Parts: sequence; C-alpha cells; structure tokens
Amino acid sequence: MRLNKIPATVVTGFLGSGKTTLLASILRQVTGKRIAVIVNEFGEQDIDSDLLRGCALGCEDQSAVEDESGIYELANGCICCTVEEEFLPVMKTLVARRDDIDHILIETSGLALPKPLVQAFNWPEVRQHCTVDAIITVIDGPAVAAGRYASDVDKVAAQRQADESLDHDPSLGELLDDQLSAADLVLVSKTDLLDPTDQARVEALVQARVPESVKTLFVDQTLATDTARLEALMGIGAASEDSIDRIENHHDRHHAEGAHHDHAHDHFDSCVIRLGEVDGDVLADRLQQLLKTHEIYRAKGFAAIPGKPMRRVIQAVGERLDGYFDRLWAQDESRHTQIVFIGKALNSHDLHAALASAEIAATA
Repeated sequence: MRLNKIPATVVTGFLGSGKTTLLASILRQVTGKRIAVIVNEFGEQDIDSDLLRGCALGCEDQSAVEDESGIYELANGCICCTVEEEFLPVMKTLVARRDDIDHILIETSGLALPKPLVQAFNWPEVRQHCTVDAIITVIDGPAVAAGRYASDVDKVAAQRQADESLDHDPSLGELLDDQLSAADLVLVSKTDLLDPTDQARVEALVQARVPESVKTLFVDQTLATDTARLEALMGIGAASEDSIDRIENHHDRHHAEGAHHDHAHDHFDSCVIRLGEVDGDVLADRLQQLLKTHEIYRAKGFAAIPGKPMRRVIQAVGERLDGYFDRLWAQDESRHTQIVFIGKALNSHDLHAALASAEIAATA
C-alpha cells in the first residue's frame, strides 16, 4: 500500500513555447518511473497526445486506464473551464491506480492558467493522495526578448482587440504575468537563439515578475537528452497547492469586478487535415505558403514519407516551420499524415486542397 503522495508536475506556457518537447523528453529519458500523462491542448484532436503516446510508459494492467498509452486526454478548452467536469474524474481514476503510478505529468493548454488546476489538488479526494511537486512555466526566449511573448502572435492580439464580444480579453503580457505568478520554476526555451543582450532582457523581465525563490533556467535543445537535468525537474517538492490561494493575478482581479468569464482562445478555430503518404519537400512548401497567407497561429502533426521508416513530426509557430523524425512506424500502423491547425477563420476544405498536391497516390 502506498503511504506517500503521488507527485504531479504541471507544465504551463504558450503554444509553441516547448511544453510538449519537455514532456516528451522526460518520458524518453527518465526511465524506471511509471508516469501518467494528462494532456489538455486546444484542438479538434490532440496531436500533442499522439506525439507523447509513443513515449509513455505503460502499466501491466491496462484495463483501468483511458487508453493503452496511459495518457489521459481532457475535452477541448482550457482546464480552467473543464476542471470540474473533466479533471476530477481523471484524477479519481489515477488515485484508484496509485500503486501503479510514480509521477503525474500535466500539460495545460497554451492559454490556460495553472491556478484553477492546482486549486483542484485541494479537493479532499485528490489532496489525500496527490501533491503538486512543481508548476513549471515554459516561455519562448526569443519571443519574450522581442516583446511578443509568444512566437508571431501579433495577429492574435489584433484579433482580440477587434472582437467587441469579449468582455475580458487579456493581453499576452497579462497572460504571461499570470502564468509566471504561479511558477515554482521558469524554463526559458530556445536560448541558443538569444544573444547575451537578449538573454539579459528576458532574465530581467522574469525576475521582475517572480519571487527571488523561483529559479529561472535557460535551456536549449540539449535538455532533451540530458537525463540528469530532466530528472531534477521531477523532485522539486514545492507542494504548490498549499500556497496557490495566496497568488493574485490579472484574471482574478478582473472577475472580482464582476465581469463575464470569457476566454480569448475560445474564439480560435481548429481543424485536422488527414492525408496519406506525402512528398516531404512539397508538403513543407505548401505549409510555408499557408503560414504566409492564412491566420495560422499553430500547426502540429506528423507525416508519412515514402521510403522513410520513421514518422516525421511537423511543427509550425507563426511562419517558422520545423520538422524531425521521432520514431519508427509500427508494423501494424497505418502510414498516414495528420496535421492540426489552430488559427482564425480557418477553412478545412481550403487547407486540405492546398496540401493535397503533396499527397502521393497509393500504388496497387
């Protein structure tokens, strides 16, 4: 029988900051731990969960988990909105399996605030068996240094300002403040793209928003394979639920004034485009064109490339497109291409038509 509480690490940050990369790296590199993953990303279908699925550690008895991967997916929308309807049942399931779990990793949606989620750890049926080991806020170093806070979000901010239906439309600066206000640790990603002046600017911005006790780590791609540093992120012992009610943020102050509870990202559009095997170069070219001509804030997925035994991951933030091969295709797995788009005024038929020319006809 387990006597100690299960530690949970909550990872928050804007879309494209590097949350999924961090979780996937932990799952690949930190061996010997039975890890349950809760993913809550905005999109018609959570591509993040699929990318993580190949890394998750399964349990011997799969009958009591949501799916074979051990990953628990929540409904669309931010955890703040769905926590009572979705999060508690998931946590009850994990608590029932507590003897099979060493750690819980939770990835919040790109614009979700961690405070309501962490407050849920004070519910009696959760608090008795689980604790928040730490809230880790991941921020995009180059974007923060440039004053954008997230990669290429000028169009997002403009659309928010123009939408008169929103009673409360926080700026990205306010959202960043709120995510930092709850942090036990701040990770600044993509620091290999920062010069010393930019790094000093980011460090000053963070230090002005967090207590001295909250440390800031500047990380780059080497973190993905640094087992020692990744393991160090899972044992901070902050017990964040004990102090979460004392944190004040823009969101709380706004609702204390009686304004309507409305989340800006509820007005995003999302769609999933599915294709067969594709020409990788053509797909990249078509995607690059779409990023320039459409209001696409985020694209994430994977592609099947003929002759390649591994699946290629596709990620785009703003007009920046990246890709890498992450794992081998399973023998019984359908080789297909699937990309989730998040943006404004998206038309799935138009997006599919634009990418269809990259598809390679199946041979008999």
